[in-house]
Amino acid sequence: MAADSGAITNEDSESGDEEGKHGKPFTPEKAKEIIMSLQQPAVFCNMVFDWPAQHWTAKHLSEVLQGKQIRFRMGTKHTDTAPQFETTCSFVEATLEEFLTWNCDRSSISGPFRDYDHSKFWAYADYKYFVSLFEDKTHIFQDVIWSDFGFPGRNGQESTLWIGSMGAHTPCHLDTYGCNLVFQVQGRKRWHLFPPEDTPFLYPTRIPYEESSVFSKINVVNPDLKRFPQFWKARRHMVTLSPGQVLFVPRHWWHYVESIDPVTVSINSWIELEEDHQARVEEAITRMLVCALKTAENPHDTRAWLNPTEVEETSHEVNCHYLNGAVSAFFDHYGTSKVVETQALSTNREYVIKEELNVHNHVEVEQTSSHSLTLGTVKQEAASPFGPDLVPVIPGSQEPPSERGGMFESDGEDFVDKNGKHFGKLHYTKRQRMMSESENAVVEQIASNSTVAPSQTFISTDDLLDCLVNPQVTRIVAQLLIQGRSLQL
Repeated sequence: MAADSGAITNEDSESGDEEGKHGKPFTPEKAKEIIMSLQQPAVFCNMVFDWPAQHWTAKHLSEVLQGKQIRFRMGTKHTDTAPQFETTCSFVEATLEEFLTWNCDRSSISGPFRDYDHSKFWAYADYKYFVSLFEDKTHIFQDVIWSDFGFPGRNGQESTLWIGSMGAHTPCHLDTYGCNLVFQVQGRKRWHLFPPEDTPFLYPTRIPYEESSVFSKINVVNPDLKRFPQFWKARRHMVTLSPGQVLFVPRHWWHYVESIDPVTVSINSWIELEEDHQARVEEAITRMLVCALKTAENPHDTRAWLNPTEVEETSHEVNCHYLNGAVSAFFDHYGTSKVVETQALSTNREYVIKEELNVHNHVEVEQTSSHSLTLGTVKQEAASPFGPDLVPVIPGSQEPPSERGGMFESDGEDFVDKNGKHFGKLHYTKRQRMMSESENAVVEQIASNSTVAPSQTFISTDDLLDCLVNPQVTRIVAQLLIQGRSLQL
């Protein structure tokens, strides 16, 4: 399939090969500086042209893996308004060779995919950790060189492989740990991204439960706006990632990812961040509450609410141990001095203060936020890293995507000049316009989850969990837990 018109294609990467003889566009130190400071998604170009992994097509990998059985998630190609969570999918154990045969020879009626009509189903080998997939071929880890982005020694050992057919996708979610680097190897993937501030508009849920993943109740490519009316306020950013490009996804950015070519291969690595120490406490709290309430509701069936990726024991004893371990690890890292404690929790306290202001003083919050965002814009424009080798992902159309346009689909505004210098200003101006609309979203989100009259509303366990383990709530609980524990040490 031809690349989208306007997309950054391999021709751009080939032009970078000449540059590569004299060095890549960013040194490892500069690349890491960008990754650790940038607060919006962006695409790195001409950074991986010399990686051996650039040749890792699905065909090549099928030869490397030599008949190894891989688990494929099977989903339907029809577009419903409900997300296709893994709990609603079926699974197939097959080799990459069998996958390619099914994907190419669509009339095949034999093999592990025989029950899945290619015209109606997609297949996705997702979340395949290198250490498991290539356990007897560890030398292959060196084909992935994340050290080029400023992380010495980081390679395939800390990476994950994704192989899918056209239509394969992950439902919209955010990762609670780290930031993300995604190297597109074969085929193209379309990314739909939403900023962390739009979380209330995405209707977050922890059902199905998966550690480190907060899912959205919305199918963002076919949203049910009657049930989720706040979603129209969410600012969609869209990018079509092509082979040879690396997408940077900042911490807590929501994303829905779909394969738009017959075969796609991606490699990613989640980069640890300082905030992860507290995030682990928040996740442990979430795990304990979800497991306690859902197992009490139905002790004998976890399939409806526990993601298939979660294979660990979910007993209360185990989860208590998990929570204590997370809190202990937090203090092992930060120590117990008041200075360090204050630094570690400062971001969280600022967030709590902001939330209180959101409830009690809307105007003051908007003024404060606008001032803060303006300062951020000035700082960003003063040292903009954007250019032909680092392209920001811009706000896109609010409508479901189509094959029109190119790598970046905008909503009609000229967000970026050729050097990328004006992007930050216009982006944050739009954010300021949205600020007042987001203030009541959390309350409205809960109220709009059902169209039933209030007197007829039934509060389910999942409804309660949506409140108890809302990311805003667990963040506050984690802070209180850590503060209380610090007073005992």
